[in-house]
Amino acid sequence: MAHKKMHCDCLDTVKPVRDTLDVINGKWKLPIIISIGVGNDRFTDIQESIPGITPKVLAKELKDLEQHKLIERIIIEDYPIKISYQLEPYADTLTPIIYALRDWGVKHKKKVTER
Repeated sequence: MAHKKMHCDCLDTVKPVRDTLDVINGKWKLPIIISIGVGNDRFTDIQESIPGITPKVLAKELKDLEQHKLIERIIIEDYPIKISYQLEPYADTLTPIIYALRDWGVKHKKKVTER
């Protein structure tokens, strides 16, 4: 019986972690969120702030983040039409996660490079 409980406890942790990683995983999603968060709101500004990202990949990732309600695409009806992006308030819930990942990454790099 104890084995079954440990299995359930593990799944209770693993499933939400997998769900989270499904949303923010990959090479580009967190850099895009961070870029928009620091004020890059136009497609070209976001692209220029993330070395190596292609327009096609950026467009796909922006759509993905919009579907997950982390960013909002804003169309400004002007001539020419302008499109900008901003973080949804819900994206603020990622801030402690991003800082925790940053802190862990700094510590980990020191750990593996110390002699």
